[in-house]
Amino acid sequence: MNRSTIALLVSLAAVSAAFAPSSSRRALSSALRMSGGAADEVKVGDAIPDVTLMEGQADYEKPKPVSLAELCSGKKVAIFAVPGAFTPGCSKSHLPSFIDAQADLKNKGVDLTICVATNDAYVMEAWGRTSGGTDAGIMFLSDSNAELSRALGLAIEGDVMVRTKRFSLIAEDGKVTHYFSSAEQSSDTWAPNVLAAL
Repeated sequence: MNRSTIALLVSLAAVSAAFAPSSSRRALSSALRMSGGAADEVKVGDAIPDVTLMEGQADYEKPKPVSLAELCSGKKVAIFAVPGAFTPGCSKSHLPSFIDAQADLKNKGVDLTICVATNDAYVMEAWGRTSGGTDAGIMFLSDSNAELSRALGLAIEGDVMVRTKRFSLIAEDGKVTHYFSSAEQSSDTWAPNVLAAL
């Protein structure tokens, strides 16, 4: 096989892994590691990266830049990321778990919940609006350049689009205090597991 064929197969494996059952992800992990060049995966004690994400606006207004480090400063924040807006697992399980948990998260001292994906800001705004997430108080931010995903070591590189590995974290005043990986199973990143740790 030539290099372009190998690169294509690695990219397809990466995208497939984002949506695959955990047993399939383990089988693909060695192929994903070969893509290399990624930052170390985020861990408790790390600072929230100083990256600018984009927030879509109602009625197709121009998206607004949001400094994630500034947004998290002085607050207790829940951040969860999904491989793609409007995709089945993200729309049926991960996002609804956080919509349903908003009152409980607030009772645990969480000031703000943020949903992140590498979809553009218009898609993220539409997903937040149509899912009920925005009405529940969740902020939807676009990491369309994958700056956050790469800084956290959670990017799934592809030739067409970079995706974000599914994760959740809690940050207090810009520092990660809890991190929830989807390496074992996706449900480890859902709100009930996050709440149980707080």
